[in-house]
Order: sequence, then C-alpha cells, then structure tokens
Amino acid sequence: MPEVFQKGTLYLCPTPIGNLEDITYRTVRCLREADLIAAEDTRHTKQLLMAYDIDTPLTSYHEHNKAEKGPQLIEKLKDGLMIALVSDAGMPAICDPGSDMVRLALEADIPIVPLPGANAGLTGLIASGMDTTRFTFVGFLPKTQKHRLPVLESVKSYEGTLIFYEAPHRIQPVLGEMIEVLGDRRAVLCRELTKRYEQYLRGSLSQLRADLAAQGTRGEFVILVEGAAVEMAASGDVDYASLVRELMEQGVDKKEAIRTVARRCGVPKRSVYQAALSL
Repeated sequence: MPEVFQKGTLYLCPTPIGNLEDITYRTVRCLREADLIAAEDTRHTKQLLMAYDIDTPLTSYHEHNKAEKGPQLIEKLKDGLMIALVSDAGMPAICDPGSDMVRLALEADIPIVPLPGANAGLTGLIASGMDTTRFTFVGFLPKTQKHRLPVLESVKSYEGTLIFYEAPHRIQPVLGEMIEVLGDRRAVLCRELTKRYEQYLRGSLSQLRADLAAQGTRGEFVILVEGAAVEMAASGDVDYASLVRELMEQGVDKKEAIRTVARRCGVPKRSVYQAALSL
C-alpha cells in the first residue's frame, strides 16, 4: 500500500542536482500532498513544481530569513500542517539552512522524515575511481583564503577521499591552496553533474588546475581529493609495481602513477620507476 504521509511532520525532500528526471516517485507525491513547501529560492523550486504539475503553496526559507521563518514554520507544524523542506538542489540540510530547521523541529518534538535522493558529492565519488570505503565530506570551503587554509590544514592528515564543493569563480585559487597545503595529490574534478555538459577531469591537482586554465571554469564543481598516504613500513618489502599497476587500472597514466606511489611511500621516484619497468 502507498505510504500515508503524516500531518504535523517535517519531510526532507531531495531535489534534482541538474537533470529534472532525478527525483523519486515518493518525493513527487510528498510534494503534492504537503500543505506547504519551504524552499531556499521559491522561483527556482517553482520550475520543478511546474515540471511535475505540483500546485502546493510555496514559502521561502533561506539563510537570510531562517531566524524569523524557522519558528513560524515550527508553529505551523504544531498546528498540524505537513511541511516539505527542499533546497535548491540535492539533499536538504547539506550545506544549507535546512540543518537549522531540523534542529528546531527536534527541539519542538516534531517528527522528521528524510527521503532519499540526489546528492552531488556521492554522485561524483562513485564515478571517481577513488577510495569509496572511507571518505570525508568537507563541502564548501570558506570564502576567503585566510579562513580556507586552516580548514585544509585540519583535513590534511585524513586518509579517506576528501569531498569538496566549489563555485567556478573560486575554483582556481582553491586548487592552488590545496596544492600548497595538501600537496600535489591525485584528484578528480566533476563539473556540471547530471547536466548536458557533465565532465570529469582526472589527474594531479596541478594538472587539473592547468586543464581548467586552458578550457575555462564555467559550471559548479565537486572536487574529490586523494586522502593522506598511509604510512608505509620501512622494512623495504613494499611492492611498488603493484601499487603503480593499481593506479594505472584506475586510469592514471604510468608517469603520474610512479610519482604518486613515490610520494605516498616517501621514497625516491627512481626507486619506484625501476620497480615498475616491466609494466
């Protein structure tokens, strides 16, 4: 039987990150049956609602009005309204004021139901070829270099893949700061995910920075950066050739793979080169 949506409940509804077809049947029905939809940008969300013939009333809830609007929405929930919360794209409450709304609802003992759906960070990660067993979502870095550098320093030693979001006008300086703080690690840039000009760029951070300088920086980016190297045993029995082969199988060219293994293992590049001659 179809789910019965509950009154007096806050539903967290993910929306497409680009392609309008990336929305679930459950989310569409939830948006239709809600008494009110709280959206970051009502004009943007209205386009989605029109595409799916949804006429539920909209109200704005964003960073600049959340202090006033949040308590108002809580009162409506207490009065028995069913409210669907959406962000401009992807999962609500990830890098947006939806997280504040969730906290208010919890404090007021309002039931919260999250619906699964599109997420840019995980979409990029599973197609990156990088470590998916352990990863850290960092999201958007601060707007100024002064505040970005300490954040990068704080994740420098993390071993899993690092996931960042970045806007086109900041991508070049941010890549430069990543090289400065994290080192010239292997990375993947995902541009315009799920949209017409979706693109994946793979290579070292410096290579990706050069590629972007050549092609331009239009579009929204997900940046996936290799985690910190796991300390290798100093016993000398590390199989450099196998490590190089593993990277090559992930699409990294041989020269770059040799550099990466040397950096990870803390050994001269020529040692890895000699071990990988047969590949």
